[in-house]
Amino acid sequence: MGHGGNVIAELTTDHREVDALFAEIETQPVGDPRRRELADELTMELVRHSVAEEMHLYPSVRENVEGGDGIADEELTDHAEVEQLLKDLEGLDAQDPHFNHLVAKLKLEVSEHVRDEEDRLFPLLAAACTPEALDELGDKIRTAKKTAPTRPHPSAPDTPPGNKLLGPGVGLVDRVRDVLTGRGKS
Repeated sequence: MGHGGNVIAELTTDHREVDALFAEIETQPVGDPRRRELADELTMELVRHSVAEEMHLYPSVRENVEGGDGIADEELTDHAEVEQLLKDLEGLDAQDPHFNHLVAKLKLEVSEHVRDEEDRLFPLLAAACTPEALDELGDKIRTAKKTAPTRPHPSAPDTPPGNKLLGPGVGLVDRVRDVLTGRGKS
């Protein structure tokens, strides 16, 4: 799928890619090793997406949207729940009895979060920001995803300045681990 455009277009494209990964996982036979590979790809996408939102989207929501602190806090709570599910899923083989349950629970949590962002947060942000500001935010999101971690780190900071200071270093370590293990190269 094509990336680019303002922050809303960029993040919506990510959402559709995540939907497609969930759908692809569901088409694989239960216990098939391909499910594990796809879960790794899904994890990588969700973590990069979440980190970029935490670095740039939610601070912008706090600054520009009326009631933005509460909205951002709710979104961060959602992220923490998803990240914990990703961490729980991380070490499981596709044949583990808990694997399918965790994927289903993850899909439910992510779907609810996506729906809330697209139906509530994005329209509020679009109304509060200039098109130029939304374009700039889209550029920041794309840049952040390039250096973001690819593995869940539930105890890492999720707000500035901690996430902006630690995220790129943790991301580098994750990408080196991914290269060494072949993770995400299916």
